[in-house]
Amino acid sequence: MNKPIVIIGGASLDTIIQLDALPTPMPQTLWPRSSYKSVGSTGAGKALNLAALGRSVVLHSLLGQDAEADLVRHALNKPGIELLAEITDTPTEQHVNLMDPHGGRVSLFVQPPADPSGVDWAPVTSAISGCELVVINILSYAKPALALAKNANKPVWTDLHDYDGRNPHHQPFIDAATVVFLSSDNLPDYRSFMETMIDDGKELVVCTHGSEGATLLSREGGWVAQPAFPVDRVRDTNGAGDAFFSGFLCGYLGGEDLRTCLQLGAACGALCVTSRSLAAEHLSLQRLYDHLREGGW
Repeated sequence: MNKPIVIIGGASLDTIIQLDALPTPMPQTLWPRSSYKSVGSTGAGKALNLAALGRSVVLHSLLGQDAEADLVRHALNKPGIELLAEITDTPTEQHVNLMDPHGGRVSLFVQPPADPSGVDWAPVTSAISGCELVVINILSYAKPALALAKNANKPVWTDLHDYDGRNPHHQPFIDAATVVFLSSDNLPDYRSFMETMIDDGKELVVCTHGSEGATLLSREGGWVAQPAFPVDRVRDTNGAGDAFFSGFLCGYLGGEDLRTCLQLGAACGALCVTSRSLAAEHLSLQRLYDHLREGGW
């Protein structure tokens, strides 16, 4: 049986609003194409995808004492996911995501993440002791988990998202990480950053470029590029980066070479954008391999 993956941070309740085009900066009335609520945030996205791909996950997150927390719990009540919820006085994190048909997004943090003064880390310490690796997301409250993983001698993977190369908030996560993921949205010179990370001792760095695919740099193997897989219809790009991360990680833990890991990540991300959920319906690792083998994109 696989050891679990511990994920620290990131579960919210999101309102997704699909628009014909993102709004211009002027007063106006908009008629959405559709709107719906969904569990969101990067920890939930990774947990749902990894569990669907057959990995056991322990997710630690902060939840309020509200109806939104109940909806998040329900959405995460899936086989393979153990939720460790720290209950806070702050309401559950909530976003409103404005989406256009091409995957463009404007995210409004209408209820920002909680940052409690104290967290009971005992359940996390216990989970980390028997885990495969620790994924620590870039939430302020998660910073103490960096030391917990180091003390347990566990690899740390982190996702910097749209890091700009300067924001000091990200530095503790960068310093502690064995493997770094990020997007190039706010980092045009991403290759220089990736080279710096390898020079600093990281095992590998992966940078995603949305519909333009992804780029990997490893300590031993050099640069590898992966195009995005085309899809017939984009329904919702929320969670695509977490799906990519999850597909890649499953391949990595399964002993695949890095090029195959990138392909599995791209396949998982492509399936995600065809769904309104953070993890595509009927997602499985076998389905990813079937698509790669059959060229079913």
